[in-house]
Amino acid sequence: MKKIKQSPRIAYTLVFFAILAAIVVIALFVRDRFIRPYGGDILVTALICAFVRIFFPDKIKLLPLWVFIFAAAVEVGQYFGLVDLLGLGNIRFFRIVLGTTFSPADLICYAAGCALFWIAEKIARK
Repeated sequence: MKKIKQSPRIAYTLVFFAILAAIVVIALFVRDRFIRPYGGDILVTALICAFVRIFFPDKIKLLPLWVFIFAAAVEVGQYFGLVDLLGLGNIRFFRIVLGTTFSPADLICYAAGCALFWIAEKIARK
């Protein structure tokens, strides 16, 4: 019997929805001082990586690095109050998406999420 090679897009889609489900569960039900603030930040960069890989499974080299740079830029934007500088501070959606509070710990979490995604990708491709 021939093995059917599964599309990487399907795999990345499944990973995306699994991570999204974990983030939603954390947001809705976890009220602690470790998993909610740090686990969610670790997972969000992995979620972004998986989402991009759905559309570009092999084309973007160093994707986790690019996602980390993006996440770090958003975090630095929080330091400078970017949401208010853009005049979006009164719109709740943008306050949530862009964030309002800078934390150096978030940068570490983003790096960890990107590193975990990169390692998982390397293992899965072998």
